[in-house]
Amino acid sequence: MTRVAISGGHTPKTMFELLADLDQPYFAQVPWDRLHLFWVDERCVPPTHEESNYRMTNEAMLKHVPLPAAQVYRMEGELDPELAASRYEATLRTAFRLEGAETPVFDLVLLGMGDDGHTASLFPHTEALHERARLVVANHVPQKDAWRVTLTWPVINRGREVAFLVEGEAKAQVLHDVFLGPYDPESKPSQLIRPQSGQLTLLLDAAAAAKLPAPARPGADGKLELS
Repeated sequence: MTRVAISGGHTPKTMFELLADLDQPYFAQVPWDRLHLFWVDERCVPPTHEESNYRMTNEAMLKHVPLPAAQVYRMEGELDPELAASRYEATLRTAFRLEGAETPVFDLVLLGMGDDGHTASLFPHTEALHERARLVVANHVPQKDAWRVTLTWPVINRGREVAFLVEGEAKAQVLHDVFLGPYDPESKPSQLIRPQSGQLTLLLDAAAAAKLPAPARPGADGKLELS
């Protein structure tokens, strides 16, 4: 069994389309029968809404691959945000067979990064940045005048592998600031992502990586170090 938590956005959409393409080699490399798919975050909209992370994933990949429906665990963005968060936490506890204060350990957590330094739906100066006990929270995002449902950063940091998938020149400065700038997670929440024992991987195109040292790797403190 492989448990993966994914994010939405344009960049992962391209990846999902490649994974679902029978003419590409990636399709046959994915153990679809053993994959259990979860979400890192979701917008508080119905699953058919154009802004839904689930809808994007469904149209780009799920409709085209042999992944059993029982192994797809979507966040119910159409519900009241607090109820959606509570139900998804219950889903995680059941799927991972958690007891007490146990935390789920994903095999892979796939993240994006906004040009404001947010990741998942952990936006600058929002309440979710201070949550350490819950697995999933509803987070009001004043910058977007919207509610989101998101995994909390301690859950993300328990992943065996955590990867940022980022592309484009517009992300070059924020990547530099997150990994090489002063530590200020209130302003740059992506700095909270420091896997406890897993690996942190940066999947970047040349434009996004333009302001990072090369070659480089993330060190134990979450900053990039020259190899």
